[in-house]
Amino acid sequence: MTEFHTDVFERRNFFSHEAPPRTVLAPMEGVVDAMTRSVLTALGGIDLCLTEFIRVTTQLLPEHVFYKYAPELQNDSRTNCGTPLLVQLLGSDPACLGDNAARAISLGAYGIDLNFGCPAKTVNRHDGGASLLKDPERVARAVAGVRSALPSTVSVSAKVRLGFHDKSLHREIAQAAESGGADWLTVHARTRDEGYQPPAHWEYIASMRQAVRIPVIANGECWAPDDVRRMREVSGCRHVMLGRGLLARPSLAREIRGGHELTWPESLQLLRDFYLQSLAARGESFASARLKQWLRFMSRESSSTTDTTRSSVSGTQQLAREVFDRLKKLEPIRLGDLECLSTRVNDVDELGKSLQANVVHGVT
Repeated sequence: MTEFHTDVFERRNFFSHEAPPRTVLAPMEGVVDAMTRSVLTALGGIDLCLTEFIRVTTQLLPEHVFYKYAPELQNDSRTNCGTPLLVQLLGSDPACLGDNAARAISLGAYGIDLNFGCPAKTVNRHDGGASLLKDPERVARAVAGVRSALPSTVSVSAKVRLGFHDKSLHREIAQAAESGGADWLTVHARTRDEGYQPPAHWEYIASMRQAVRIPVIANGECWAPDDVRRMREVSGCRHVMLGRGLLARPSLAREIRGGHELTWPESLQLLRDFYLQSLAARGESFASARLKQWLRFMSRESSSTTDTTRSSVSGTQQLAREVFDRLKKLEPIRLGDLECLSTRVNDVDELGKSLQANVVHGVT
C-alpha cells in the first residue's frame, strides 16, 4: 500500500472506540456500482464504500475484472469526492480468496471485505455467500485465508447474516469471523431464509457484538433517521451500514448527522447526475434501466413509514412514483427527457400540486 493509503485509511483506528460514529454504504449487487457510489458520497455523510461482490471460484481473476467492479482503483481507491473504497470478494476457497485479495490490494484497494451474507439461491447453490453460515468454521477458514495473504497493515472484514435457516449459530458466526482475523464485522440482522422481509432483528446484533472484541457494524431495515437511532440503541453499535434505505432516501446518511433531507428539485439533480455518469459509462439502455430502478426505490413505501414520518417523505415518494409511471414506458430515456424534468421544477411544497404541470409537462 502507498503512503497515501496508510494516511487516509488506518484499519485499526477507523472503527475504534475513539472514532466518531461511521456510516458505510452497503455493497448491493446490481445496484451500488461506481456511479451510484459517486453521487451518494457526494451528498455527504458516507465514510466508507464497498464494491459489489466479485465472485471468486478457482482462478486468479485478471486485473480488468477488478477495474470493472472498482474503477475507483484508478483514483487511489476513492470515489470522486474522496470516500475510501474496499473491494468485496465472495467465495469459499481460502487460498483462492487470498490470491485474489492480494491482487486487489496490489491494484490499490484500501482493504478486503468478504461476503457471507448474499441470500441469492444461485450464489448459495454454488457454495458462496450465506451458504457458509451453515458451518461457522468455514467462515473462519475463509477469513484466515485472506488475512494470511495480506500485509498486516491491510484491513480484512466480513459481512454476515444471523444464520442460514435460523439464528442458532449467530454468536458462533461472529466468533468465527474474529478468530479468522477479521478487523471488524458487519451484521445484516436477518437470516438467509428471511431475505429482506421485515422486521430486522437488531437484538441479535447486540448478542453478536457481546460475543467478540472486534468492532461490529449494524445493518438492516433503516429507512429514516429514527430507524438508525433505534437500531443503534437496540444493537449497541455506534457504526451503521445503509443499503436500500439510502436508495429510497439518498440523503439519509447526512440526515443522521443533522443535514437536511433532499428536496424534490435536489433529487432530480441527483438523478440527472447519476444518469449522465451511467450514460458515459455504459450507454443509453443501461442508464435508462438504472434510472428507472432508482426511481422505484425512491417511490417505495418503506415498512418503517408511519403516520409520524410519512409527512416528511411521502412528498418525494409520490413525485418519484409519478415520474416513474411516466418514464417507465420510455426506452431508452433520453437526456432531453431529464432536462425537461430538471428545467420545469422550481420547488414542490404542496402535495396537491399537479405533477404534470410542474414536473413532466411535455414529456412523452
